[in-house]
Amino acid sequence: MRIMIHDLRFKIGRWIGNNRAEFVLLLIILLIGAFFRLYRIDEYMVFLGDEGRDVIIVRRLLVNFDPILVGPGTSIGNMYLGPLYYYMMAPALVLANFSPVGPAIMIALLGVATIFFVWYAARTLFPTIYSIQGRTLQVGALAAALLYAISPTAIIFSRSSWNPNIMPFFALLTTWSVWKVWKEQNFMWLIILGISFAFVLNSHYLGLLLLPVIFVYLLKSFVTTQGRDRVRFIKYFLISLGIFAFLMSPLVIFDARHEFRNFKAMQEFVIHRESSFKGIGEAVSSISMVYTNMFTRLIGGRNEIVGFVVAVVAFILSTIMIYINVVRRKFSSPILLVFLWIVVGVVGLAFVEREIYDHYMGFLFPAPFLLLAALAKETQYLILKTKNIKYLVFSIQCLVLGLLVIANIASSPLKDNPSRQLQRSIAVAKKIIEEASGERFNLAVLAESNYEDGYKYFLEYKGADVKHADIWDKSTISDILFVVCEKPKDECKPSTDSKAEVANFGMSEIDEEWEVGGVVLYKLVHTKI
Repeated sequence: MRIMIHDLRFKIGRWIGNNRAEFVLLLIILLIGAFFRLYRIDEYMVFLGDEGRDVIIVRRLLVNFDPILVGPGTSIGNMYLGPLYYYMMAPALVLANFSPVGPAIMIALLGVATIFFVWYAARTLFPTIYSIQGRTLQVGALAAALLYAISPTAIIFSRSSWNPNIMPFFALLTTWSVWKVWKEQNFMWLIILGISFAFVLNSHYLGLLLLPVIFVYLLKSFVTTQGRDRVRFIKYFLISLGIFAFLMSPLVIFDARHEFRNFKAMQEFVIHRESSFKGIGEAVSSISMVYTNMFTRLIGGRNEIVGFVVAVVAFILSTIMIYINVVRRKFSSPILLVFLWIVVGVVGLAFVEREIYDHYMGFLFPAPFLLLAALAKETQYLILKTKNIKYLVFSIQCLVLGLLVIANIASSPLKDNPSRQLQRSIAVAKKIIEEASGERFNLAVLAESNYEDGYKYFLEYKGADVKHADIWDKSTISDILFVVCEKPKDECKPSTDSKAEVANFGMSEIDEEWEVGGVVLYKLVHTKI
């Protein structure tokens, strides 16, 4: 082990010595990416009901040793994910002394790791080498990493603790593992594939759209192996399958203990697919929109004009490159891998019968950046004959990169005022504890898109006796109900709102009210008859 570490350090040191300019530029890009993700993260991070629910569950795991067998529910199909993300959160929550900022920082650092991974994958698969003043630079890889570092969408989903936010890293690791198995016949990567794909599916079930890519390249690997190599492939494939099954097993155990609730939801999702998936005609007409949106949200800085132009240019150039590779029978070209990744992902998303939210594309996040690196390489090699044209192409590529950088910086999420949702939750919880004076109480939140758990986490953490009012269990109904209203004050009707937590409390009247952290907090008591 010590020899391996020494050898790795030697190789890294030698690489840095031979590529100092690229190393410095990569380090600057990583620092830029870290800045955009970590700057005032406690104020910019999302902390609403879902995030509160997650830290409540993980804290109970750590404090009460309450094992977790199921993850959060999905917005598609009323299904549940596996619990791997919760276990991934646990060390970060402990290190942060149970502050929700810890898991958010973990996600931010994983986002920085994804920037590095994008650079490394692009550098390995699509080397675009230019010699500038005697120093060689992998321009395509650096450009891909820089654009990923400053992409507003990538930034937004890299600074909050949420299960879909781990998808880009593990989707890239899954695809990279598939390539290593196929290209290098390195079957140890099948084990990494099993682990990474389990994390993908524990992040979001739309990660299943990676399956065609996995299947095609593993099938190619199996077909091209013979003798002992095929035996080794089967051996490591079975080990990978076993590890994958083990990582997914908590969800199976949960299902077995709860009348196969998840399995039935999946079955219902497939059987009644007309409410879940579009028809073929409608899906085909949506492909161009999904494709353009991918470039707009990830590459074009959420600018629709820039995104459209990049999408069209990328489509034309990639079509030409794919055609050339197919005609020349270069089926081992990595651009075919990225092309298949994007095509399957875009077509699959086009069939989804609902709005395609940004996090649905998490498994695709790295793909368009790698495609740009591939196009940079291919266009360079197509016109490598004439030195002047080569530098003209390089100049055009730099100009395009500059325009994309400007578009992304112009839409930087750091230009928006921080939401300070975490600080609001802390302030409201502190006020409730102060006014409850040690008595038990119920809690309700009136909001357009939030619920109680963001506030409840800090109430439980501070030892407050907060109960969920259950109309079927009178012992859960307290003498005090605190209502947090996040709506405009003239829309707050805390004693007559139809929300279950208010209705279950029974007839009530406002005892006191305060404005805390930008919301209105009400203390309600039972109406005296």
